[in-house]
Amino acid sequence: MTKLDNLIDWFGTKKKVMIALSGGVDSALVAYAAFQKLGTSAVAVTADYKTLSKEELETAKQICSEIGIRQILLDYDELQNEEFVKNSSDRCFHCRLELGDHLVNLAKQHGVESIVDGTNLDDLGEYRPGIEALKSNGIRSPLVETNFTKNEIRITAKLVGLSVYDKPSNSCLASRIPWGQRVTNEKLTRIELGETFVKQITNVRQVRVRDLNGIAKIEVEKDEISLLQGDALEEITKKLILIGFQSVKVDPDGYRPGKINVIAD
Repeated sequence: MTKLDNLIDWFGTKKKVMIALSGGVDSALVAYAAFQKLGTSAVAVTADYKTLSKEELETAKQICSEIGIRQILLDYDELQNEEFVKNSSDRCFHCRLELGDHLVNLAKQHGVESIVDGTNLDDLGEYRPGIEALKSNGIRSPLVETNFTKNEIRITAKLVGLSVYDKPSNSCLASRIPWGQRVTNEKLTRIELGETFVKQITNVRQVRVRDLNGIAKIEVEKDEISLLQGDALEEITKKLILIGFQSVKVDPDGYRPGKINVIAD
């Protein structure tokens, strides 16, 4: 029996399941497995909480279309949560705690007994306070319970034909703002627009535009830094200043998750 079989069989004892589905490959594989076992008794829920980029939201819709699973959009505003907005080192805990509360309420409305997410084994080795917050709401992680690593998830997702199998990992837009600097709608908007501009101008696959008190620090993979030079950088700089950044710089060390904070998030 393959790991995919184990993941699909994990849902065998469940009657109705709700999958917290972002635009990433992890929750996509969970949704695929749940739908294979449960059909219409599995439903995907994507939270549009105003710090998820429009690109991620559209990708989540595409994933559900590929799988054939029903999708519910959960709409609320994290910027109404002061514990989240003040952006301390446990920001992700408050984000996921609020998400968990919304998921639990939604599950009750739809008669769903189990809520699951896309946490995998590799996530457990990182600083992710949000995982504990979700656990506190009884949300389970089938990929952890069936021992899936990130690499195995990508291989399996490719095998079953999910288009996001090689999609770069992403995180909420608030992760581009250093701890201690408040999260605002203005910052989120210019971060999202900034990353869109960088992708459009350079065609890089992975980009972060960090907002350091109004200074845009651009991070891309090391082998793509050369794309951020000359005319391209000049055009990017003009556009980013136009949308509210004071100045622009490129990180010579390249992209690494959670780089702007002492502990990776």
